[in-house]
Amino acid sequence: MSALHYILTHLNVVGRYTLEHIVLVGVSLAIAIAIAYPLGIIAFRKPRLGVWIAGTTGVLYTIPSLALLAILVVTIGLGFTTAVIALVLYAQMVLVRSVVTGLRGVDPGIRDAARGLGFTPWQSLLRVEVPAALPVLIGGVRVAAVTLIALATLGAWIDAGGLGVLLFEGIHADDPDRIIAGALAAALLAILVDVILRRVEATVSS
Repeated sequence: MSALHYILTHLNVVGRYTLEHIVLVGVSLAIAIAIAYPLGIIAFRKPRLGVWIAGTTGVLYTIPSLALLAILVVTIGLGFTTAVIALVLYAQMVLVRSVVTGLRGVDPGIRDAARGLGFTPWQSLLRVEVPAALPVLIGGVRVAAVTLIALATLGAWIDAGGLGVLLFEGIHADDPDRIIAGALAAALLAILVDVILRRVEATVSS
């Protein structure tokens, strides 16, 4: 209750950090998608390259988040950009894998029909295969978004803002209410995003 009371009595502060968190995650996710989708298509079309891409993104995902941030801070510096780069790297494995899984799950008969209609491989990909794989692609975005919302709390450690500020300020001030308020706000944001994207996923599946 005290954490909820903190949120209610500091709505402007929590709201500002929540907006910063949304921007940080939104920018990171948009850039991650722009990189991961072409990589996923290449991995699907070129299996040998796909092994290398899957291995590289898997290794990036296994690097401890604080260690990756520390490396990036040394090479790039503190701030929003560094946090975005880290989040983009972490999102690659989930997004690339969703693209490959989604395209592999497309009914071969659909591809045959597209070829029968005279579609080029790229036309078939963009107009037939990607729409058919859309539910899986959105599922990947959902998982990546929820993951990034959690990881973005560490952005406060490198002055990138977001709800992690409440967590770190609470730790430094020995204020459990502030810590729980930050964690609760991040959890609620993750749940909201998950619910919204699940509904979108269900809509395109029907």
